[in-house]
Amino acid sequence: MSYSKLIREKIFTLPALLKQLKVWGIRKDKIVFTNGCFDILHLGHVDYLCKAKDCGDKLIVAVNSDASVRLLSKGNNRPIQDQNSRAVIIASLHFVDAVIVFEEETPLELIKALQPDVLVKGADYKVEEIAGHDIVLNKGGEVKLIELVQGYSTSEIEKRIKNTSP
Repeated sequence: MSYSKLIREKIFTLPALLKQLKVWGIRKDKIVFTNGCFDILHLGHVDYLCKAKDCGDKLIVAVNSDASVRLLSKGNNRPIQDQNSRAVIIASLHFVDAVIVFEEETPLELIKALQPDVLVKGADYKVEEIAGHDIVLNKGGEVKLIELVQGYSTSEIEKRIKNTSP
Protein backbone atom coordinates (compact mmCIF):
# COMPACT_ATOMS: atom_id res chain seq x y z
CA MET A 1 0.00 0.00 0.00
CA SER A 2 1.27 3.49 -0.79
CA TYR A 3 2.12 5.94 1.97
CA SER A 4 -0.34 8.42 0.49
CA LYS A 5 -3.16 5.89 0.89
CA LEU A 6 -2.05 5.05 4.44
CA ILE A 7 -2.18 8.74 5.37
CA ARG A 8 -5.62 9.28 3.81
CA GLU A 9 -6.97 6.21 5.63
CA LYS A 10 -6.21 7.95 8.92
CA ILE A 11 -8.71 10.72 8.07
CA PHE A 12 -12.15 9.67 9.29
CA THR A 13 -15.78 10.68 9.10
CA LEU A 14 -17.61 10.41 12.41
CA PRO A 15 -19.40 7.12 11.55
CA ALA A 16 -16.13 5.53 10.40
CA LEU A 17 -14.28 6.74 13.50
CA LEU A 18 -17.00 5.35 15.78
CA LYS A 19 -16.50 1.95 14.08
CA GLN A 20 -12.73 2.22 14.57
CA LEU A 21 -13.25 3.08 18.24
CA LYS A 22 -15.12 -0.22 18.69
CA VAL A 23 -12.05 -2.08 17.37
CA TRP A 24 -9.74 -0.14 19.65
CA GLY A 25 -12.17 -0.72 22.53
CA ILE A 26 -11.98 -4.49 22.06
CA ARG A 27 -8.21 -4.20 22.43
CA LYS A 28 -8.71 -1.96 25.51
CA ASP A 29 -6.67 0.83 23.94
CA LYS A 30 -6.56 4.09 25.90
CA ILE A 31 -8.00 6.79 23.59
CA VAL A 32 -6.49 10.29 23.68
CA PHE A 33 -8.28 13.23 22.07
CA THR A 34 -7.02 16.69 21.24
CA ASN A 35 -8.01 19.38 18.79
CA GLY A 36 -6.75 22.51 17.09
CA CYS A 37 -6.43 24.47 13.88
CA PHE A 38 -2.89 23.28 13.06
CA ASP A 39 -2.69 25.93 10.35
CA ILE A 40 1.08 25.84 9.83
CA LEU A 41 2.68 22.73 11.31
CA HIS A 42 5.63 23.78 13.48
CA LEU A 43 7.85 22.52 16.29
CA GLY A 44 5.30 23.51 18.93
CA HIS A 45 2.63 21.37 17.27
CA VAL A 46 4.89 18.35 16.86
CA ASP A 47 6.06 18.56 20.48
CA TYR A 48 2.49 18.96 21.73
CA LEU A 49 1.12 16.08 19.66
CA CYS A 50 3.99 13.75 20.68
CA LYS A 51 3.28 14.48 24.33
CA ALA A 52 -0.44 13.94 23.74
CA LYS A 53 0.27 10.53 22.21
CA ASP A 54 2.35 9.65 25.29
CA CYS A 55 -0.87 9.94 27.34
CA GLY A 56 -2.40 6.79 25.83
CA ASP A 57 -2.44 4.20 23.08
CA LYS A 58 -4.37 5.89 20.26
CA LEU A 59 -4.31 9.59 19.42
CA ILE A 60 -7.30 11.23 17.74
CA VAL A 61 -6.70 14.76 16.46
CA ALA A 62 -9.75 16.87 15.64
CA VAL A 63 -8.91 19.60 13.14
CA ASN A 64 -11.03 22.74 12.97
CA SER A 65 -12.75 23.15 9.61
CA ASP A 66 -12.07 26.31 7.63
CA ALA A 67 -15.40 27.76 8.79
CA SER A 68 -14.70 26.94 12.44
CA VAL A 69 -11.25 28.57 12.26
CA ARG A 70 -12.97 31.76 11.12
CA LEU A 71 -15.33 31.53 14.13
CA LEU A 72 -12.29 31.62 16.43
CA SER A 73 -11.23 35.14 15.36
CA LYS A 74 -7.73 34.06 14.38
CA GLY A 75 -7.52 36.91 11.86
CA ASN A 76 -8.72 37.74 8.36
CA ASN A 77 -6.04 35.62 6.70
CA ARG A 78 -6.81 32.43 8.60
CA PRO A 79 -6.85 29.66 7.92
CA ILE A 80 -3.76 29.91 5.77
CA GLN A 81 -4.16 26.32 4.56
CA ASP A 82 -7.47 24.65 3.78
CA GLN A 83 -8.91 21.99 6.09
CA ASN A 84 -8.09 19.10 3.76
CA SER A 85 -4.43 20.11 3.58
CA ARG A 86 -4.24 20.52 7.35
CA ALA A 87 -5.90 17.13 7.94
CA VAL A 88 -3.48 15.34 5.58
CA ILE A 89 -0.46 17.00 7.18
CA ILE A 90 -1.56 15.96 10.69
CA ALA A 91 -2.41 12.44 9.47
CA SER A 92 1.10 12.13 8.01
CA LEU A 93 2.59 12.15 11.51
CA HIS A 94 3.28 8.51 12.36
CA PHE A 95 2.16 8.89 16.00
CA VAL A 96 -1.29 10.25 15.03
CA ASP A 97 -3.80 7.42 14.70
CA ALA A 98 -6.89 9.27 13.50
CA VAL A 99 -7.83 12.72 12.22
CA ILE A 100 -11.32 14.13 11.97
CA VAL A 101 -12.41 17.58 10.78
CA PHE A 102 -15.13 19.31 12.80
CA GLU A 103 -17.34 22.26 11.87
CA GLU A 104 -18.33 23.71 15.24
CA GLU A 105 -16.51 26.37 17.25
CA THR A 106 -15.60 23.72 19.85
CA PRO A 107 -15.32 19.93 19.60
CA LEU A 108 -17.90 19.40 22.37
CA GLU A 109 -20.32 17.32 20.25
CA LEU A 110 -17.42 15.26 18.93
CA ILE A 111 -16.17 14.56 22.46
CA LYS A 112 -19.70 13.52 23.47
CA ALA A 113 -19.81 11.08 20.54
CA LEU A 114 -16.27 9.69 20.90
CA GLN A 115 -16.03 9.50 24.70
CA PRO A 116 -12.21 9.58 24.88
CA ASP A 117 -10.31 8.34 27.93
CA VAL A 118 -7.96 11.33 27.96
CA LEU A 119 -8.61 14.89 26.81
CA VAL A 120 -5.48 16.95 26.12
CA LYS A 121 -5.03 20.69 25.66
CA GLY A 122 -2.18 23.15 26.03
CA ALA A 123 -1.27 24.46 29.47
CA ASP A 124 -2.43 27.90 28.33
CA TYR A 125 -5.95 26.61 29.18
CA LYS A 126 -7.53 25.91 32.55
CA VAL A 127 -9.26 22.52 32.81
CA GLU A 128 -12.68 24.12 33.32
CA GLU A 129 -12.26 26.14 30.09
CA ILE A 130 -11.78 23.05 27.94
CA ALA A 131 -14.81 21.94 25.94
CA GLY A 132 -15.83 18.46 27.04
CA HIS A 133 -13.73 18.31 30.20
CA ASP A 134 -16.79 17.42 32.27
CA ILE A 135 -17.76 14.58 29.91
CA VAL A 136 -14.33 12.98 30.16
CA LEU A 137 -14.00 13.48 33.92
CA ASN A 138 -17.53 12.19 34.61
CA LYS A 139 -16.71 8.90 32.86
CA GLY A 140 -13.57 8.48 34.97
CA GLY A 141 -11.17 9.80 32.34
CA GLU A 142 -8.41 12.36 32.61
CA VAL A 143 -7.82 15.89 31.36
CA LYS A 144 -4.15 16.65 30.81
CA LEU A 145 -2.53 20.02 30.20
CA ILE A 146 0.68 20.03 28.19
CA GLU A 147 3.30 22.74 28.46
CA LEU A 148 3.78 24.50 25.14
CA VAL A 149 7.11 25.24 23.48
CA GLN A 150 7.64 28.96 23.91
CA GLY A 151 8.02 31.09 20.78
CA TYR A 152 6.11 28.70 18.52
CA SER A 153 2.60 29.55 17.46
CA THR A 154 1.09 30.01 14.03
CA SER A 155 0.16 33.61 14.90
CA GLU A 156 3.77 34.40 15.91
CA ILE A 157 5.15 32.76 12.76
CA GLU A 158 2.65 34.69 10.62
CA LYS A 159 3.81 37.98 12.25
CA ARG A 160 7.47 37.13 11.61
CA ILE A 161 6.72 36.38 7.95
CA LYS A 162 4.87 39.67 7.54
CA ASN A 163 7.70 41.62 9.22
CA THR A 164 10.35 40.13 6.92
CA SER A 165 8.47 40.37 3.63
CA PRO A 166 9.37 43.19 1.21
